[in-house]
Amino acid sequence: MATDPYELNLRHLRGSLAIAEFGSITAAAGAVSLSQPALTQGLAKLEGQFGYTLFERRSSGMVATPMGQIVLTRAAAALDHLSQAAKGLSSIFQYPERLMTMTQLRAFVALAEAGSFAAAAQHNAMSQTAVHRGVGDLEKMIGGRLVERRGRAVWLNPAGKRLARGARLAIAELAAAIADLGLDNVSGSEEIAFGALPLSRPFLVPTAMARMARAEPRAAFKVLEGSWRELVEPLRDGVIDMIVGALRPYEVADLYQQPLFEDRLVVVAGSRHPLADVPQPTLEQLAAFPWVVAPVNTPLREQWERMFGAGKRPATPIECASVMIIGRLLTESDFLTLLSPDQVALQIRSGLLARIGEPLEETQRLVGITYRRSWRPTAIQRRFIELLKGASAEMRDQPDMQRLPGWL
Repeated sequence: MATDPYELNLRHLRGSLAIAEFGSITAAAGAVSLSQPALTQGLAKLEGQFGYTLFERRSSGMVATPMGQIVLTRAAAALDHLSQAAKGLSSIFQYPERLMTMTQLRAFVALAEAGSFAAAAQHNAMSQTAVHRGVGDLEKMIGGRLVERRGRAVWLNPAGKRLARGARLAIAELAAAIADLGLDNVSGSEEIAFGALPLSRPFLVPTAMARMARAEPRAAFKVLEGSWRELVEPLRDGVIDMIVGALRPYEVADLYQQPLFEDRLVVVAGSRHPLADVPQPTLEQLAAFPWVVAPVNTPLREQWERMFGAGKRPATPIECASVMIIGRLLTESDFLTLLSPDQVALQIRSGLLARIGEPLEETQRLVGITYRRSWRPTAIQRRFIELLKGASAEMRDQPDMQRLPGWL
């Protein structure tokens, strides 16, 4: 049975969709330009790879079985990703995606991820000749370059980036079909790939991951840390399937944002700061001290700017996004900063930092999950999302920085 989506044949998958559409192998064979025996053999190979009968042979025609419907739904999505990526890309063929093979896509995606032919071959158990041939065949197919070369340096041009995104998303759909059918049991794990924004890292993400590891030993994680700008393109490319953290305050056409809870920011300082014992300092008192602020055009920076409004702005000699660096700065100086309570809970508990005043009502932010609108999670991915929701419910129901017994 296939546990690697690259082992599947794109023409056989396209033929199986035609069988579902026309209800017979004879009609489907003509639609996909295969002989009837070739399509029959192709279907038999797919059924052997998936380990399930994909169609019932009835007197009225061929009808997809429940397992077949899972494969067909994912296959249709995969081929649509390829079609959208290849649309208008070729000056030679109207539908170049219909000529592409998994061998070519494997070589191309390997190169896109590795950044060189040598690394692509080494990391994917391929010869450099095979990688060169696969990428070269795709370039001949579209009648133009996908990869730019300068000496040993290799990078994707806009056409290459577009095709690489479609190929990754197509492969991800087929991998999801394998996971939906339980065929990845042989490998012993199913990967949950996501990006973690700063607000999700102290409590939400590690809590859900720990509970997932206990409940589902087969779950494996690939976590990328970064800002929204650093993670949104990997999300669109299919490198990760979701981003967990602060949501954007605006709609994003190709992405869906699912709110989980509302976060309120706090002013933080070193425990020996002059304002540490002031119950609720005024804006004038806060503005009398220098601040460490988040980078421009980030939600945290925008919240800070709204907090002071048109009034007197304090000095901001340091712009920094690293909570680790900020925490050390606060312990060694009279700087103030604006952060989520969870980001500094442990430092406050240890006595290194102090919360200045109460959480600020005017600094509310939604925290949640962002994912592609076309994404359909597998069962294990859905389970992880439910655990994120469960951890979020605890954060809504408990006071700030009281997430777990002994948290603060």
